[in-house]
Amino acid sequence: MHTLDLDRMAVRDVNQRLHSDAAGTDTDQRYEILNPMGRHAIAVGLDHPFDVTVRGHAGYYCGSMNKEATVTIDGNAGVGVAENIMSGTVHVTGYASQSAAATGHGGLVVIGGDASARCGISMKGVDIVVGGSVGHMSAFMAQSGHMVVCGDAGESFGDSIYEAQLFVRGSVESLGADCIEKEMGPEHVETVRGLLERAGIDADPAEFRRYGSARQLYNFKIGNIGYY
Repeated sequence: MHTLDLDRMAVRDVNQRLHSDAAGTDTDQRYEILNPMGRHAIAVGLDHPFDVTVRGHAGYYCGSMNKEATVTIDGNAGVGVAENIMSGTVHVTGYASQSAAATGHGGLVVIGGDASARCGISMKGVDIVVGGSVGHMSAFMAQSGHMVVCGDAGESFGDSIYEAQLFVRGSVESLGADCIEKEMGPEHVETVRGLLERAGIDADPAEFRRYGSARQLYNFKIGNIGYY
């Protein structure tokens, strides 16, 4: 395992090292990053199946634009963790700030604790599993993918949702525009079970409720002309 110490190296240099090694200069694919101390943009844009562990709290956009790598943040993460993830895994063992996994196209994002507001906004295929609760406007304009929330969801959950599937074990403060509760069939229980297993979270998938689009905002309606 390679050790990269942010007390001795700049974030730019750490990221450059990871990208250089991905280009074939090193066959060792395991890294640990020490002393992150809330610094921003750590381990961004990785496009190789590296295993990177950040030993401590990270700032904004840690693990963003990830492709193929497994990034573990052994602590809390700031705004935009795993933003625009394409594939691979980003795992926050602690809590995440706003806009976690925003615009994610694929891969898996796991948050051990709570996620703040706007978790999973405009998600486009990413799978998100939150061990705690999510804040207001989470899954806003969620287009595809899955969000599993083991705790509660804040107000306007799933506002203006498209075809993402949302699962919540606890309470939902309020649903956003065009988001409704849907039947939780056996196939949905198995979907949740699989995601929980991938995330390493022990919870009963049968305790979750499913939410999705009522499909009432897809087309222009003349009766709503006054609201446009």
